[in-house]
Amino acid sequence: MTKTLQINNPFNGDIIETLPIADTNDLNQTLKTAEQGRKISRELPRHQRSQILNNCADIIGRRTEYFAELITKESGKIIGQARKEVARCQNTLRLSAIEASRNTGETLPFDSYAGSENRIGYFTHEPLGIIAAITPFNDPLNLVAHKVGPAIAGGNSVILKPSSLTPLSALALADALFEAGLPESVLSTLICDRDTGDQLLADQSIRMLSFTGGMKTGESITRKAGLKKLSMDLGGNAPVIVMPDCDLALAVEASVSGAFWANGQNCISVQRLLVHEDIYTEFRHTFVTEVKTLSAGDPMDENTDVGPMIKERSAKHVELQVTEAINAGATLLCGHRRDKNLYQPTVLETVPHSCQIWREEVFAPLVILERFSDFKQAITLANQIGYSLHAGIFTKDLDTALLAIKEIEAGGIMVNDSSDYRFDGMPFGGFKAGSMGREGVRFALEEMTQTKVACINISG
Repeated sequence: MTKTLQINNPFNGDIIETLPIADTNDLNQTLKTAEQGRKISRELPRHQRSQILNNCADIIGRRTEYFAELITKESGKIIGQARKEVARCQNTLRLSAIEASRNTGETLPFDSYAGSENRIGYFTHEPLGIIAAITPFNDPLNLVAHKVGPAIAGGNSVILKPSSLTPLSALALADALFEAGLPESVLSTLICDRDTGDQLLADQSIRMLSFTGGMKTGESITRKAGLKKLSMDLGGNAPVIVMPDCDLALAVEASVSGAFWANGQNCISVQRLLVHEDIYTEFRHTFVTEVKTLSAGDPMDENTDVGPMIKERSAKHVELQVTEAINAGATLLCGHRRDKNLYQPTVLETVPHSCQIWREEVFAPLVILERFSDFKQAITLANQIGYSLHAGIFTKDLDTALLAIKEIEAGGIMVNDSSDYRFDGMPFGGFKAGSMGREGVRFALEEMTQTKVACINISG
């Protein structure tokens, strides 16, 4: 009997869809299809790959509301933010289309080495083959596009394993790509259980695994994958420094958005706000006042600011973590109320640095305020965590901004923006633990291709 997966609305628990779960036989067929697709994809002319990706962006643009409502229903992201994710997905696909046309190599100066005067040559970027893409629930459309778009642009085939919590957006994107002209063997979507997923990870026909998700899952994947290329985004715990010379209104507005966008389920969300003591009291009052105005509720309601977390278990977990922090000496400034999956936007201060919510990624609508006295202390606090994707700083002083860029250990430093700013064309990845490769269309495409050198010895 075929096993099934039930997709539920995180806000009201309604069943949205029931999907069949792939077994080993299905996986074997998927691998055969992907092998056929690998050969087809590498032979597709670049202009055709580019046209398919642009066509898909057009299709999604015409169906913006359909895709936005699908994102909201399966992930709980509020509808206004879901529309922005659809727009970003279009941009990701169009950037991929551009890169499909210009993913060129370079000529090589062989005659720069004595004895090679008669040699000329170049290198190209060639497809890797079959790429396995494993995507998370929090951006169920655009983060799929960030893996599938560059993979297709580079002439690969893809086996896509979307989050079992939010597979519907991925399936809809695949349908749009097929409608846009992509040969169906080039992209396979696999909805499967853990055992079948582990078989996918270990299969030696897979040339690369591209994964976005948690640190523990990433560690498990590396043990199971064997000798193949890995690219991983394993989360972050973003610090944002607020200097006394900043535009305080801008810092507050951007940090509120950066902390609670996507219901706080965002790997580059503002988790630790480091505020200079000279403006700490004013910033705290303004920030907490603004957070208290946020409306948490039905994500389909245009007036809602924060929707539900993906699972009640996740909401219970952060509720417990906050309670433990308060018992350890943290001060609650607002929030910390839960109704099933819905956790109210929460602000804490004086959190002991031994607490989980200071040391680890929370992935919830929670932010910590921390006072500092000088810039050196702020940098030390920012770098205290063992992994970091993005960081931010608010200051009007160019020297301070440039010093922060130099000293903060993170994959991206946003100046006068919150840590959650991201343009889909920029390189994206972390420092320290969890830093394996880069996303961002051009940079993901480089990860998904391999270099081939041609050297020609001209006789005579």
